[in-house]
Amino acid sequence: MARQARALATRQAVLLAAAEVFDERGYAAATMAEILERAGVTKGALYFHFHSKEELALAVIEGQAAWLATWQPTSDSPVQTLIDLGYAFAHALQDDPLVRGSIRLTIEHGSFTQPQIEAYQGWSDVARELLERAREAGDLHPGLDVAAAAGVITGAVTGIQLSSQVLAGRQDLPRRMTDLWTLLLPGLVQPHALARLSVAERAPGGA
Repeated sequence: MARQARALATRQAVLLAAAEVFDERGYAAATMAEILERAGVTKGALYFHFHSKEELALAVIEGQAAWLATWQPTSDSPVQTLIDLGYAFAHALQDDPLVRGSIRLTIEHGSFTQPQIEAYQGWSDVARELLERAREAGDLHPGLDVAAAAGVITGAVTGIQLSSQVLAGRQDLPRRMTDLWTLLLPGLVQPHALARLSVAERAPGGA
């Protein structure tokens, strides 16, 4: 058990170091030697867990799905859940190196032997599922194309986080998220449902 715990700790240290290096330098410029130095583990330990830079990068990308799986909504409203998820993602990009590294790698998906689209599709699927639930609850405008709306939302979030990264080191990302929802929601949600939603960031556990 102690050996297994050490192996897991080593793997996590390598993942975190790799995420930091990929975030700072991008996939092409990052080297295994730099990741090895940042992780503070032996070369043998690194290659025991990851046989190549691409394999390591793909494991970092999977951090998005792991983060999403641990996030817990605090609202019964599917649209409010989608809004809250946007803010939670914004703070993860500010505070979590693994999420930041995974996002940069996702954007650079063409660098890999097989282009990586699963992360994009995963976010779109989550948005679509929540919008489908909102439509069933009668919250969305009649005739709204849910698949198109999910694509616009995920594309818009991708765009604003990139703009925020370039212009403000993502420090203004929550404010940009408020602007995004303020502009998008009236085109998605009927007035009776819109009145119940908060486009601003809510305190954890808010109704």
